[in-house]
Amino acid sequence: MHPLLDRFEANVAARGEALAVADAGLALSYAALRAVAGGLAGQIERASGRRRIGIMTPTSAAGATAILAGWYAGRTPVPLNFLLSDAELAAIGRDADLDLVVTVEPLADKARATGAAPLVLSARHTLVPRPIPPAPAVAEDTGVILYTSGTTGAPKGVCLSFQNLVSNADACIAHARIDPDRVFLSVLPQFHSFGFTAMTVVPLLLGATAWYLPRFSPAAVLNCIAERRVNVFMAVASMYAALLRQRETPPHGLASMQLAVSGGEPLPATVAAAFRERFGIELLEGYGLTETSPVVSLNVPWAHRPGSVGRALPGIDVRAVDDAGAALPPGGEGELVVRGHCVMQGYHNRPEDTAAVVRGGALHTGDIGRVDADGYIHITGRAREMMIVGGENVFPAEIEAVLLEHPAVADTGVIGAPDALRGESPVAFVVLREGAAAEPAELRRFCRDRLAGYKLPREVRIVPDLPRGPTGKVLRRALRERL
Repeated sequence: MHPLLDRFEANVAARGEALAVADAGLALSYAALRAVAGGLAGQIERASGRRRIGIMTPTSAAGATAILAGWYAGRTPVPLNFLLSDAELAAIGRDADLDLVVTVEPLADKARATGAAPLVLSARHTLVPRPIPPAPAVAEDTGVILYTSGTTGAPKGVCLSFQNLVSNADACIAHARIDPDRVFLSVLPQFHSFGFTAMTVVPLLLGATAWYLPRFSPAAVLNCIAERRVNVFMAVASMYAALLRQRETPPHGLASMQLAVSGGEPLPATVAAAFRERFGIELLEGYGLTETSPVVSLNVPWAHRPGSVGRALPGIDVRAVDDAGAALPPGGEGELVVRGHCVMQGYHNRPEDTAAVVRGGALHTGDIGRVDADGYIHITGRAREMMIVGGENVFPAEIEAVLLEHPAVADTGVIGAPDALRGESPVAFVVLREGAAAEPAELRRFCRDRLAGYKLPREVRIVPDLPRGPTGKVLRRALRERL
């Protein structure tokens, strides 16, 4: 028995000719997807001798195929963020012990940065049906490892079991009442937990159709929704703001939409109101973390409370606790603690980091919030000092560590500043060494060579000192007052 592939096999049997995954260059029915994934699984088995394989693809039908193929080959997929620097990818390659990365030709060189060999997908050689292997028995119950910066800024591999994935997908389906005839549209990266579970695993388990766009383009999204009669769309708040700026879109352009979910970053009330007024669509805010597979809670059309992130999904319990870990009464503000089928197995190769956040089977999120008397969750603080830049987690420590490598930099503090396009953007305050000189543009160039593009400070400010507390910690609240 395989908790995930057996469900997919049932959809192949029941809906074999229905369109499963599609993008601008590839469209596969459930039967064809099964056959193509089987062929690719054979190549993976021959090319890799290790338990885990990397996957580096754009958001695409090929990405979904590669994920399935990894499972059919009995491997644990490790989706890779191709926006990371070569050094970051090399660290992940070592940590995950990769010897193979399934990729596409434009990303082949980037894939090699992991230290693993690329297996390049091509329509002529790989994306064609081959003999179908049986679904493997589950010897390794880790369904995926998704790398996230975690709460300290160091890359961590979040291990999610097949049961995590299936249970979270089923809870999403039940909570939002999604049926198999729905059409999904995803622009979310499949290396991101939101794009992996909600926009890849959910439609495959449901027997629905998923259309993929490799990059976010407001015009392309709106055209696809109209042409494909898309019913389900999930995006980060800044993407919805960008859609609103497409003035030529008629109010009825999104008439097919039944579920428009916003997650990954806070949804501004102004964006939600403008979307409602212009398109007659309620943006439904949800909440989740990579460590929770990822969806914890979601507003739904028949039980929507604006300003909240909805109620917890079936099988998930969320409580606000005080500093001693005691549950607070309804409305009490404290750290949000999550229990249930969604909580990760742990961080790969990091038992101490796992023990720091998973205690007694409960995930201590680091997010501050409250749960009201009706069970709606309200987020009032951010996970420690994390920024969310276009839906991606960015931690000050990552950028600060790079800036401190520059010989002219004595001290630095990084915070997130509001950004109309990306939600937030990093701003770095830098103290130079005595007698040293460096211009902000020079320091940004230094970062550009060492960090992913979305982590690049939007602005570097040279300052005489940094505000610090009694313990010497940089007071980021005081830095925000300088913006």
